[in-house]
Amino acid sequence: MKNIRIILIFVVVAIVSPRANSSTNGFFVESVLQDKVSVKPEDLPQPIKTTLETDVYSGWEITEAFIITKPDKTQFFEISLKHGSETAKINLDKDGRKVE
Repeated sequence: MKNIRIILIFVVVAIVSPRANSSTNGFFVESVLQDKVSVKPEDLPQPIKTTLETDVYSGWEITEAFIITKPDKTQFFEISLKHGSETAKINLDKDGRKVE
């Protein structure tokens, strides 16, 4: 009788354990990892510097710049700008074109 109880406990644990360990509760969680590396403004590619020298960005100062590498290995530059009390972030590809 004692052996039957022990066997039943093991059976119940074996049946319940996989369900108890399911931390996503039926939902799939996808993690998107991006590599983000700081870049000095003077080290930005010339096409980006040229874009930032246009009238659209006249008076704006670069406060931070990063090169972002997405999981598919494509890259873009995330640039933080400041103009007085206003701030903005723009994403540009290596050719100085806006990307989303």
